[in-house]
Amino acid sequence: MEITTIIFDLGGVIITLDQSQAIARFEALGLTDVRERLDPYQQSGIFGDLEEGLITAEDFRREFSKLVGHEVTYAQCEYAWQGYAKALPQRNLDALRRLRQEGYRVLLLSNTNPFMMAWAESDRFDGHGNPLSSYFDACYLSYQMKMMKPSEAIFREVLRREKTFASQVLFIDDGPRNVAVASQLGINTLCPENGSDWTPKLFERLGL
Repeated sequence: MEITTIIFDLGGVIITLDQSQAIARFEALGLTDVRERLDPYQQSGIFGDLEEGLITAEDFRREFSKLVGHEVTYAQCEYAWQGYAKALPQRNLDALRRLRQEGYRVLLLSNTNPFMMAWAESDRFDGHGNPLSSYFDACYLSYQMKMMKPSEAIFREVLRREKTFASQVLFIDDGPRNVAVASQLGINTLCPENGSDWTPKLFERLGL
């Protein structure tokens, strides 16, 4: 079947991730074992609970404060989480615009949280006053859906809501585990490295 829908991951694909910067910011708040708690693709503990929507941003702030033994503000949590965002290549935004102009349905599927989205959904996102969602037809966010990649459930739910077939979808994610699960469901996949230029390979795949 012809590809009609393209699903993008956020961190590592649309934006370049800098896990070391996020780790440094959380360590500066007093979390000494942050390296064991943070993962480039799927978080665990209160970090994972936040991204799966099992706890709220305020719950996270409160639990994080207990972990480090002193009160941490919402703004400090936001600053630490947003350390993940290293760069937003203009070529990626241009590619999203072009794909929509070509008639593709362009979606976001991200393991993320309210602290990251506070930046992504603001007019600070692209430097031109546009939020992340203005580049997509729909955004599927783990903490809102209460499920995370790489579970099959989140992919099946997106297919169900979009009323589309797996064979008509191309999924782009820098996480090998996420791509493997999508492939098992019959979804076409592309797995670029974090921060690499995936645009030529994508346009070639689509014949553009």
